[in-house]
Amino acid sequence: MFLFLLFSCILSLTGFWLFLSLYKFVEKKGEFMNEKALRILEYHKIIEQLENCATSPLGKALCKKLTPVSDLGEICRLQMETSDALARIYAKGSISFSGLYDIGPSLLRLKVGSSLGAGELLQISKQLDVALRVKSYSRRENDDLSKDCLDDMFAEIEPLTPLNNEIKRCIISEEEIADDASPALKSIRRSIRLTNDRIHQQLNSMVNSQNVGSKLQDNLVTMRNGRYCLPVKAEYRSQVEGMIHDQSSTGSTLFIEPMAVVRLNNELSSLAAKEKDEIEKILAALSEMAAQSQEQLANNLSVLSSLDFIFAKAQLSKNYNGSEPVFNENGYIHIKKGRHPLLDKKKVVPIDIIMGKDYKLLIVTGPNTGGKTVSLKTVGLFTLMGQSGLHIPAFDKSELAVFDDVFADIGDEQSIEQSLSTFSSHMTNIVHILNESNYKSLVLLDELCAGTDPTEGAALAIAILKNFLIRQVTTMATTHYSELKVFALSTKGACNACCEFDIATLSPTYRLLIGIPGKSNAFAISSKLGLPEFIINDAKKNIDAADQNFEDLIANLETSRSTIEKEQAEIEAYKKEITELKAQLEVKHDNIAKQKEQILRRANEQASKILQDAKDFADQTIRDMNKMAAGAASNKELEKQRTAVREKLDKVNKHLSSAPKKKSGQLRPQDLKPGDAVKVLSLNVNGIVASAPNAKGDLTVQMGILKSHVNIKDLELIDEEVIKTPMLKKTGAGKIKMSKSAQVSISINLIGKTVDEAMPELDKYLDDAYLAHLPQVTIIHGRGTGALKNAVHQKLRKSGHVKSFRLGEFGEGGYGVTVVDFK
Repeated sequence: MFLFLLFSCILSLTGFWLFLSLYKFVEKKGEFMNEKALRILEYHKIIEQLENCATSPLGKALCKKLTPVSDLGEICRLQMETSDALARIYAKGSISFSGLYDIGPSLLRLKVGSSLGAGELLQISKQLDVALRVKSYSRRENDDLSKDCLDDMFAEIEPLTPLNNEIKRCIISEEEIADDASPALKSIRRSIRLTNDRIHQQLNSMVNSQNVGSKLQDNLVTMRNGRYCLPVKAEYRSQVEGMIHDQSSTGSTLFIEPMAVVRLNNELSSLAAKEKDEIEKILAALSEMAAQSQEQLANNLSVLSSLDFIFAKAQLSKNYNGSEPVFNENGYIHIKKGRHPLLDKKKVVPIDIIMGKDYKLLIVTGPNTGGKTVSLKTVGLFTLMGQSGLHIPAFDKSELAVFDDVFADIGDEQSIEQSLSTFSSHMTNIVHILNESNYKSLVLLDELCAGTDPTEGAALAIAILKNFLIRQVTTMATTHYSELKVFALSTKGACNACCEFDIATLSPTYRLLIGIPGKSNAFAISSKLGLPEFIINDAKKNIDAADQNFEDLIANLETSRSTIEKEQAEIEAYKKEITELKAQLEVKHDNIAKQKEQILRRANEQASKILQDAKDFADQTIRDMNKMAAGAASNKELEKQRTAVREKLDKVNKHLSSAPKKKSGQLRPQDLKPGDAVKVLSLNVNGIVASAPNAKGDLTVQMGILKSHVNIKDLELIDEEVIKTPMLKKTGAGKIKMSKSAQVSISINLIGKTVDEAMPELDKYLDDAYLAHLPQVTIIHGRGTGALKNAVHQKLRKSGHVKSFRLGEFGEGGYGVTVVDFK
């Protein structure tokens, strides 16, 4: 037994080693990132947030071990995994890996042929539930969708459904095996129930009997040492035959197993032993079945743990509203609207940072609590996160450089135990950074050389920064020294930056401005805090004139920049407003065009119906009159028919002319507007008003292809364009043909119709125009694909009424119309 326990412990330790092997895909490829920089930049807080996004203990363990890497290929792989997982989260939602446990020790026990307990087998079942859930999540609804880098990992997952179903069928919980786990177990448990019933029946009869019931302490059946007993009063121990198994603490009650149930209790104990043996057989069979799939189970454990870790990174990116940065090995950094990930994203002010291309050294100045240190930490933390495969909370296509190491000197490192002052502590750290850094390093320095004599401190800071610049070390430093501002202005490869300060409100805006040195605004802040004005004025006298002029120059630059930014913002606002108004105007224009087209279509349909009814009535009347003439009908009947025709035509004309016409000379300039239909009385021709009347009443009227200037007195307002011209020829058809000629337009518009729709309408129009004796008409078919035009021309060639036809000329509509001459 001792050897078995020792062997189990060894297996458990070996399982722990197997679990540790799961981390190999995030192993560092070399020494990277000193622990001090990770601590100063609060990288561990990002890891804590990442752990909260994982849903399994194994995933959380992988998150906790995550550190940055310096290999560009490895960084790109990690970033791609995060991006692909994020895309799946946005498409399908998050996936939970809850239920994934470390079954490594159990797998090793299976490897050596040991049987697993019910709890271990249930953990395997839960892992297979997770595998099935993740496998289902990975399936794509559309096979045409492009694959991503996670597809191969999902493909490796094996849900092992037969094994999982068998475990669930046999094991209900860690303490209970199902009756149906095997026929033998079911039979044994049935026998146990029957034996229990017989024992209870026997004991209950004894409890309820007068002979035994009066001798019991309580009228109930109890159990001691796995045997059913009765609680007998001590004074009646000799009157109840049986075996004593226990007594109460006071000795007043004895728990006696009556002789009548001893055999049954023995049988029950035997059945319990058989049940235990059968359960061990069932667990052994399940363990053997699991052992056959131990390689798949081990692979599932590794892949599911990795996927939980990857989806935790993606979930963190979603929480940050992050994006994948673009990496380079040239030391170039371009952060677009970056937000420090540990600050409230609703309150933090996004910053833009560019460095490493035209300049390797960025010196940030500005007032205290203005955001200099936050900007410094943002650059460092983004670098750590990006090289760990995490997205950064910044705009898309932000760029980061790959660094072999990051060094930071931020905060107060004063040490009483080591007898180091603030300055000494910082200088000790800076000496270490100077010795360890190179062109592949990122150096972040906060308040460089502060805490000592300003003159010496500034000189020392310039020398240190110059050393970094000569060695091409990408460096970002904050300072209050004016000498460093001048150094950045006069040194190639260095650039100033400042944290913006609102002079009006005397408060920082936390915006980082590249290329502009900042002011500390000590006098303004002190005045706001209540320092007397005479002290501030006296302090200003102690400043060197050159320094004062330099600070004034910076202030003027800041004012000019602020003004230009406001004007640019106003211009952008105007541009946006103009764009919106243009879009609204286009929408309104399109709506008007659609409404106009609908109105014209309905009007044309209604007019066509009216004209068709009139034509049908006229044709029927002509046929009736011809029959009457052939039958020598009386003049009275003929006159009756003519009267009916006149009444029908009057009704049609009245329907077509719903508004009363103004007589010549009654029109006023406000009565006419462009687009109105009018009749030129002197020419007896209809036209369309092309321009509004001037002060004298003169205006332009479009008559067909001609425009003419006429006076308002020579016009009559009509409802729509109808043909009443001198060109109409007189015929012997009488009033019927004159009525038709008065209602046939000189043009027909077929645009928007198919060939099948247009041809019947064109056929009817040609007949009506020919009967109306129109010498020339225009067919408007548009350009389009040319199908409608070709069909029109084919129709005209076959028509017996057409003398000739041609495409329109300039001013007539060009190739979009066809001009037809009748015979």
